[in-house]
Amino acid sequence: MTFEQMSRDLRPIGRDPRSGGYVRSPFAAAERECAAWYVEQATRRGLAVEQDGQGNAVAWWRPEGATGSGILVGSHLDSVDDGGAFDGPLGVVSSFAAIDALRDSGFSPQRPIGVAMFVAEEGSRFGLACLGSRLATGLTDPDDARELRGPDGVFLLDAMTAAGLEPRLGRSGLLDQVGLFVELHVEQGRDLVERDRAVAVASASWAHGRWKFDFTGEPNHAGATRMEDRRDPMLTYAMTVLAANKQARLVDARATFGRLTSRPNITNAIPSHVAAWLDARGADSGVLVELVETIIRQSFERAERDGTAVEVTAESVSPTVDFDVPLAHRLAAVLDDAPVIPTGAGHDAGILQLAGVPSAMLFVRNPTGVSHSPAEHAETADCLAGVDALTRVLRELAS
Repeated sequence: MTFEQMSRDLRPIGRDPRSGGYVRSPFAAAERECAAWYVEQATRRGLAVEQDGQGNAVAWWRPEGATGSGILVGSHLDSVDDGGAFDGPLGVVSSFAAIDALRDSGFSPQRPIGVAMFVAEEGSRFGLACLGSRLATGLTDPDDARELRGPDGVFLLDAMTAAGLEPRLGRSGLLDQVGLFVELHVEQGRDLVERDRAVAVASASWAHGRWKFDFTGEPNHAGATRMEDRRDPMLTYAMTVLAANKQARLVDARATFGRLTSRPNITNAIPSHVAAWLDARGADSGVLVELVETIIRQSFERAERDGTAVEVTAESVSPTVDFDVPLAHRLAAVLDDAPVIPTGAGHDAGILQLAGVPSAMLFVRNPTGVSHSPAEHAETADCLAGVDALTRVLRELAS
């Protein structure tokens, strides 16, 4: 089955016909359908599928004579709400296509090659990005994970059980035989467009994290309460958003409030409570820490003036990840001196690198740079260039 055929098979799953975006929430129907597609593709190729108690899976190609630690490729199949078609699935589809290309050429790897499918990478349902790989590597405590629940109130373990899994949280044996990981991903930016190159190698992933801000005030009537008499948490929230925007621009970092809830959430009342989530990123951990500390300080100062209160909870924080330098240079050389560039996005490859598995990433050009959106796109020619690059990399690493 070709790259184009696999992509066509996946394209309708979880797609909203109104927006064109995708909702493949972890352990919900569309994401489980994608997982079933993954198993079908592995079975079609005679690959041995192994799964852990979190829903992560690896499909192994172990031809006779392949020994030693395995080479892992792949990505994830879940999405953010109203996300794009390429973030995650491109890496999985390309991995199967690369194995097909190697087989068609008569190549027999000297090391096992596995196609990974990590679950809950986006953090769209349970708030913690790269949850599957964090649990598999032991970087997230299972007891902490058991307390995670989605906006619908459903706990992680209950969602897994409802999806037909038998949850067993904790470090996964799937990675015991893995010697290195290479993840192919659509670029989430325009670096390759500006360089006029189809494929790049990753150098590092920026430090990033998520913080929940709880703003509390005094509920009151929208029409009967004078502006000077209000203790409005929405106002404190709004000024915090503006402060985050300004401070991130000053240090060339990123700060985004993309999620918000309000109580009682009616038009004609001043809210009593506003909850908002900050996603912040910086080129290194020092920049990130200083940025978030400044935003929090200014939020508290504003709350004092507004007569409101603020409580901030760090939900997840990941340091800067420098991908394996010798591996990155080796891949760049194999790919005709491909550019080596950083990314502001987090990935499963970064989690494995933090856990001690030498990891690298390949990026495929995105003509608009847009991601986490229905407008996310990559041209078929560039996707096929990505497949070719991954095929060449696997040939080099598994010889």
